[in-house]
Amino acid sequence: MSEPASKSARTVAAEVLRRFDVRRVQAGPTLDRLLPQTDQKQRATDLVFGTIRNLLAIDRVIEQFSGRCVRRIDKSLLAAIRVGIYELAYIPDTPVYSIVDEAVKIAGHGAGSKQTGFVNAVLRGVVRHIVAREASPRDSSSARTLVQSPQAGCEFDTDFLPDWRSDPAAHLSACFSIPHWLVAGWISKFGPQRAREICLGSNRRPSVYVRVNTLKASPARLLERLRDAGVQGEPAAGMIRLLGPHAIAQLPGFVEGWFVVQDLSASRAVPMLDPQPGWAILDLCAAPGTKTTQLAEWTANAARIVATDADAERLTKVTENVARLGCDSVSVVPCAQIECGQHGPFDAILLDVPCSNTGVLARRIEVRYRVRPESVEELARTQLALLVQAATLLKDRGRICYSTCSIQEAENGDVVRRFLAADGGFTLLQEELALPSAEGFDHDGAYAAVLQRK
Repeated sequence: MSEPASKSARTVAAEVLRRFDVRRVQAGPTLDRLLPQTDQKQRATDLVFGTIRNLLAIDRVIEQFSGRCVRRIDKSLLAAIRVGIYELAYIPDTPVYSIVDEAVKIAGHGAGSKQTGFVNAVLRGVVRHIVAREASPRDSSSARTLVQSPQAGCEFDTDFLPDWRSDPAAHLSACFSIPHWLVAGWISKFGPQRAREICLGSNRRPSVYVRVNTLKASPARLLERLRDAGVQGEPAAGMIRLLGPHAIAQLPGFVEGWFVVQDLSASRAVPMLDPQPGWAILDLCAAPGTKTTQLAEWTANAARIVATDADAERLTKVTENVARLGCDSVSVVPCAQIECGQHGPFDAILLDVPCSNTGVLARRIEVRYRVRPESVEELARTQLALLVQAATLLKDRGRICYSTCSIQEAENGDVVRRFLAADGGFTLLQEELALPSAEGFDHDGAYAAVLQRK
């Protein structure tokens, strides 16, 4: 029998973080196993993901105001402290007394009075140094303020972050828990202010957007059905942004295949490719099938679409999404069939390649702690090889849409230009780079380029 849902969100979050290893273990599967223990599922999820997104900044606060190296703090105590610091610094409407009180109680399970006293002392010490839990970044010192959003931050009474003016890369890296080499590269390419906006977009609580399946419904019809069920949403660039947390699979229209979750930036690749009814189309790296089904919708189920992926296990997810959304024009096939020349040649190929995920740090929270410059270089070699493979499967005057969820030039424009330099039979029709944004209709980062065989 499963345990009753009686634990608090903080208790569950602290347990997930206690088991979490930033270098090796994904937080998501552990969180999924423990969520049934609480009826505050959305809050527990926010506490876990928010703490991990801001982990290095949180640890900096702990070390600055407790004088203790985090590596020397017991893992169970550290988990409770980290959740408490996250709430103090990033969720300003939560009462201080409840944050400290419950952190001490969580730490007290299996610990003695000395350990719980330490947790209490650390958190109350941090509280004493907070000037304002919701200050305007424009009116507060950048070296003393952890940024929560474009409009607000938590201001302390002591400089503990590198100075923005003298070393913007060090400041952004420390403030947003993003590797220095990544931030330095963004500053070099986009400038300090734009790099700061990228960091804000990479640390936001991402909105949930759904793409309406036009084979079955219209945006207006889905909005009406959602509102009839008490679910609020708003139109957003042809999609719908859901307002408030929701269990997606339980929303009206999900089972019937009326929609699929997709970010605004990721949805741009298929319109750029502009596939037509009657075409033979290949989705070469299809899993989990979000763009595959978009191809079917865009062509009104009147194209011949073949979807495959090198990961056979993830290919089952493509089959599930295709079936749920009623995309009858799609055939899901093993990668080996494509490699041996079956099903082609194609009028258009969607090539959504494996990448570093630097455009989706807000969603893939562990990536920032694992991505390395050498891994980006290795991925670029794989991406170029996939682009070369795709070219062999294309008809004359056929199109390839090369896309990533990375914002690294090495994986985007550099790969495309290396391919064009090596193969004079193609021209670049269009390319777009979207940078992560926390403003307005917030969105992830993504790149797409359309190439055409001459």
